[in-house]
Amino acid sequence: QVPLVESGGGSVQTGGSLRLSCAASGSIRSIHVMGWYRQAPGKQRELVANIGSGGSTNYATFVKGRFTLSRDNAKNTVYLQMNSLKPEDTAVYYCNVYSPPVNLWGKGTLVTVSS
Repeated sequence: QVPLVESGGGSVQTGGSLRLSCAASGSIRSIHVMGWYRQAPGKQRELVANIGSGGSTNYATFVKGRFTLSRDNAKNTVYLQMNSLKPEDTAVYYCNVYSPPVNLWGKGTLVTVSS
């Protein structure tokens, strides 16, 4: 069983929206933090947003006001609603789940924003 299943990437024009989803396997228990990172070509992987088990969120400055992270604990799923997308948001987006002591990464989903 694949630990993390990501979906929702794709191509949009500037100003468009996409919604990413990441479902963690039901065998993963006691998930503390779920979130998304991204890596653009030639750049380091960076945090986009994460959310704790109690719902507290943490956003990177460059997405505040445009992206919204939410979590369904019953489904072990985290959602990233991305609005007002810009070309600089183009990257591979990776789901991350921290279930101590394990830190899991998804395979990544490509988001391409054209001008």
